[in-house]
Parts: sequence; C-alpha cells; structure tokens
Amino acid sequence: MAYPTGWFANPQRTLALPRLWYSYVTGTPMRSLRMILCVSALATLTGFLAAQDQGPINGPGQPVAKPKQPADASGQPADQAPIPSQYKRNPDAGPMPTFKSDVDIVTLDVAVIGPNGQFIPQIPAGNFRVLEDNVPQQIRKVDMAQAPLTIAMVVEFTEIFQRLYSGVWFQTQQLVWTFANSLKPEDYCAVITYAMKPEILTDFTTDKRKIQEALQQLTIPTWHEANMFDALVDTADRMSAIEGRKAILVITSGIDTFSKLTYDQTRKKLQEAGVPIYAISLMGLQRELMGSEPIGLLQADNELNTFAKETGGRTFFPKFQGEYPSVFNDLRQTLGTQYVITYSSSNKAHDGSFRKIKVELVDPNGKPLPIKDQKGKPVKYAILTKSGYKAPREVE
Repeated sequence: MAYPTGWFANPQRTLALPRLWYSYVTGTPMRSLRMILCVSALATLTGFLAAQDQGPINGPGQPVAKPKQPADASGQPADQAPIPSQYKRNPDAGPMPTFKSDVDIVTLDVAVIGPNGQFIPQIPAGNFRVLEDNVPQQIRKVDMAQAPLTIAMVVEFTEIFQRLYSGVWFQTQQLVWTFANSLKPEDYCAVITYAMKPEILTDFTTDKRKIQEALQQLTIPTWHEANMFDALVDTADRMSAIEGRKAILVITSGIDTFSKLTYDQTRKKLQEAGVPIYAISLMGLQRELMGSEPIGLLQADNELNTFAKETGGRTFFPKFQGEYPSVFNDLRQTLGTQYVITYSSSNKAHDGSFRKIKVELVDPNGKPLPIKDQKGKPVKYAILTKSGYKAPREVE
C-alpha cells in the first residue's frame, strides 16, 4: 500500500495518524463508526439488564466447599446420625468363632499278593481289619480299583558302576527301555536321573515319544556320586500333591555316597509323603559271580527293602534279562489292581503326629484268614500298603 506523499512531514497530521489510518484502511466514514459503537453499547446494556431480571443460572458451576462440622465422641459428624448395623460385634460376646472339621477320612491302597507276586482278588470286605496305632478302626467301604499307572522312573546314572558300554550300563539301558515299552497309552510316566543331584528329563506324560527322547539322553554319565536319598525324597515330595494312585520306580544299585539327608531322615520323609516305592536292584548277575558280596551292597539291599516295605511297595532283584518282563508284569498287576479301603479314624486329635497303620486279613473270629489255592493248599500271602500317615493340624 502506498502512503500519501508528505504524510509524516506535517506534525499536525502525524498526531491524527491513528484515527485517519483506521478510516483509511477500513474504508468506513468516521460518522458511521461512531453510530456503530453506540448501537453496540446499547445492546450490551440491554442484555445485562435482562440477565438481572432472569435470576441465577441453574446449570453446573464451580464447586463450593462446605465447612466441616465438628465430630462428636462417637466419631460421627454432628449433622449425621450413625448408621445402624446388625453385624456390629458385641465386645461381651467373646472371641470370634473358629471352624473345624471333625471328620477324618483315611484312604488306603492295599495289594494282597501271593508267593509269586500275583495279585489275589475277590477277598470279601468283611475280612479286612485296619489297625491305627494298634487300635481297630471302623471300615466304611472296600472297593476294587483299576486305574492307569502314574509312575516316576528314577534312574541311577553315575560313573561308579555305569561307565560307557559297561555291563551295568547295558543292564540299565535294557531295564529303562523295557519298562517304557510296557507302558499303556493311558499311563503317565516321568523320567528322572540322579548322580550328584536329581534331574528331570521329562515330566509326567502319556506321550511315548517324549519318554523315548528322555531315555536317549542316557549316554555318558558325568558324575562319580550317587545321591539316592536326596533323589527319592525330592521325587516323593513332588508327587505328594498328585491325587490318585501313584508310585516311584527306582532303578538303582542302592548305594548312596554323598546325600545331604541321612538314612533315618529319608525313611521319615518317605513315610510322610506316602508314595509307594518299587525298587529294581542292578548288578544281580555281577554280584552272583562275585562269590562273597561287599558289605556295602548288602547294606544297600536292606535300605531298599526298608523303603519299599514302609511305603507299601516292593523290591526286585533280577539277575538275567529274561526276568525283566515278568518284573514289570508283577509291577503292573500290583499297581493296576488294588483294594481301596476307606475308614474314619477314631483319633480326632489334629496334632500333626505320625500314625502307624497295619492291615490284616481275619476270619469272623478275628484269627488270621487262611487263603488256599485251587488245589486246596494254603498259600502264603503278603499285604502291601503304606506304614502310616501324618495327621493333619488344626486349621482355624
């Protein structure tokens, strides 16, 4: 935009610059501008007077803080009455009630086997007698149970006896693979090895492919230690929370070299866990050829027998490969078919103590029940069950 020539040269015109500049830019005459301003002011005044006649606006506005009322001794504000409650605790009513269970149901898996390890069926329920701490118990029911196996195969794999391609190494391979092939599709199996410490190669599964992949890892042992006590207790503790029938199959020499737990501690913990232990001893043929067996191996046999007996399992001492299928058949018969005895404990104390259990077969007069074979000859039999259980503690 071009300004008029000599515009800023005249002082009088310079003082009038704002007014003249506004008129020049807008192109509005000054008289018309004054009229517009007067009309706008009049309209604003009219709206203000109308708002005064209308009163306050009812819409939302700024929050207003209410002065806090002083509280009385009861803790309630002075302008509010306390809310009545029918659940208000009476201080004279004493302590709060506790809830306890007076029903102590104990379930036992019992196997009655003959001299060759075969299961003896069709024993009447009335011939069973259960003693808890030498006190006869009232049996509620006796059932026959057939169920898939839930078993953890615990395998000793160390450099002590199982060096690569040694005789005991081949024996271990034959045992684990024979057992894996004997599993049915519905059986659950876990594979655990131990040397310095237990190692889970596969968790419980019905997939035989996973079990075979786990067994393929048994190639070269790396440790010269065999901590059997720690491995058994660790496995039993893990399995104690599994519902239903379960067992541990340990394939071992029975030797323990460096466990943190002692023999007595291991016995106690295995009894409390309540998982039956079935043991297969290694080196049967080698020991037969020795003539006089080392005292360490004889002691290992006694320890395996004790663990199996106190948990309701069995111990096998095969010498030849041809015995392996019959061992696993006996194991399946013992685990696959059992009597399930349910009784209510007469000891209602929830003190966490260990209670010993004994199961007997008796006639109506309370004497030992004789069992005869098909030819009428008396048959020696054994009753397999756990040696006891740990009583619950009070829960409040």
